[in-house]
Amino acid sequence: MITLLNTHLDYRTTALIGILFTYAVTFLLLKFGTGILPRDGGRAFAHDGKLSQGKPRGAGFLFILTFSISTLLFLPITTEELIYIIMLLAAMLTGFLDDCSKNPWGELKKGLLDFAIALMTAITYVNFNSSTFEVPFISNPVTLPPVLFVILATVLIWVSINVTNCSDGVDGLSGTLSVITLLTVFGIGKIKGMDPNDTYMLLIMVSCIMSYLWFNATPSLMMMGDAGSRALGFFIAIAILKTGSPLLYIPAAFMLILDGGLGLIKLSLIRFLKLHILKNTITPIHDHVRKRLGWSNTQVVFKFAIVQVLISFTLIWLLL
Repeated sequence: MITLLNTHLDYRTTALIGILFTYAVTFLLLKFGTGILPRDGGRAFAHDGKLSQGKPRGAGFLFILTFSISTLLFLPITTEELIYIIMLLAAMLTGFLDDCSKNPWGELKKGLLDFAIALMTAITYVNFNSSTFEVPFISNPVTLPPVLFVILATVLIWVSINVTNCSDGVDGLSGTLSVITLLTVFGIGKIKGMDPNDTYMLLIMVSCIMSYLWFNATPSLMMMGDAGSRALGFFIAIAILKTGSPLLYIPAAFMLILDGGLGLIKLSLIRFLKLHILKNTITPIHDHVRKRLGWSNTQVVFKFAIVQVLISFTLIWLLL
């Protein structure tokens, strides 16, 4: 690790160098290294899906790999954090293999893989931390039986993986919302005294996404694919768990939840309860506003981002 090899630089300076290094390396890899990525076939079921045909898909493989290497180089990684990085890479690789597959993996296969990653990560969290957490705006923390906490943490991680994945359908949308959410978690972490190592990891991930967004802004040159969106959802969940206030995931990632989560609810209602109460709502919501309200891709990104920024600003203000 550079932090151990170079004693002349303080921790903050080394972390800053790591953030800038990550942006530059990610940029170069995305600029010149997309030849190894699969090409999108243009999804017929997606709104304007044919516009993505032929573009490099699975850019998340490159920026998640860069993030993992940068954290190992520039931060004094603990055993717990190392396990999270391994699980992050697992989430990225399952998504990337799906991106590369000629026949997309089925929902059951992907759901089970997400569940396995979420469960192992939840067990790791409880092992290194505790089953005690803070409820927003309530002074006394709550302690749950470890098994129950593992179950709820597994649900949180699984949901975060999938809602972030579902929101990835408009140029720049998932990346922009993920940046706002991670910066919100960064603010929460600073208020609650989160481990500085973990907060710097948030900024390194933001640096990766910002570099990717340079190429993904409308009209995009590439897409993160499942390799990126699933890994980002996983990382967001771990980040909010490390603040000690997992319930803050709801406001911090509200637009990701609204956009991607409503589709999961709609599908569950139809499959398990045979209810069609959302039959007039197109999901994900970014498709609904484009088809029914006539919003452009740029309008979707800006308006969704504005709503999330307002929610995040309000949340941080109330926590101060």
